[in-house]
Amino acid sequence: MARKAPRWYFSLRSPYSWFAYRDLMDRYPDVADSIEWIPFWEPDGRTQSLLEDDGVRLPIVEMSRAKNFYILQDARRLAEARGLSVTWPVDRDPNWENSHLGYLAAADAGLGREYVALAYRARWQQSRDITDRAVIAELAVELGLDPVLVADAPDDPELRRRGAEALTRSYKDGLFGVPFFIHGHDKFFGADRLRAYVAKVRGQEPGPDTELTWLDEAGLLPEPVPAGGDAGHAGGCG
Repeated sequence: MARKAPRWYFSLRSPYSWFAYRDLMDRYPDVADSIEWIPFWEPDGRTQSLLEDDGVRLPIVEMSRAKNFYILQDARRLAEARGLSVTWPVDRDPNWENSHLGYLAAADAGLGREYVALAYRARWQQSRDITDRAVIAELAVELGLDPVLVADAPDDPELRRRGAEALTRSYKDGLFGVPFFIHGHDKFFGADRLRAYVAKVRGQEPGPDTELTWLDEAGLLPEPVPAGGDAGHAGGCG
């Protein structure tokens, strides 16, 4: 059986995925080029039905108020550590299918990464609602793509099927939070494990005498989504 390609699961909802994305692109572009990008999100009712038909139950639970306040504080300090400004978005009855299936449509046109860059900028630096199809259409126009094709991606049965397949892959890969990185049998959870993952992808052996250590910078904490208890929601946070 062929070895599966190195990959990472990201969520446009999660600030921790945003931080991992920025670190990948700014510090490890060679790794960003060599791994597969797979979106993860909280499915709507239609996609949930497709998952249930396949016996897939994603590890998604509600987030406590205390944890939500903690993430607000944590994300701000991690953004400042990277020289980024963050404007926290307000999600009112969001449908995450819109932005994440829009990613699949953009990726089909060869502009998946460019779409991710604009979506993260819109959400975390411009406080725009990327669950609004009108906003997704604006991002598509900025990329030179058909705004109807991208914004209405959830209405495309094929894209919705592929979206459900991506979420099923996350389930089979044992994902319990984002960002989530995989290389062979090794799994790395959170932005604070990115350097260890980079070393693995590059075929390096990190240790105390090398630049790449198993632990990343202090304070870069991941956001878990365990199967029960206080955990957060799809995408880990946000």
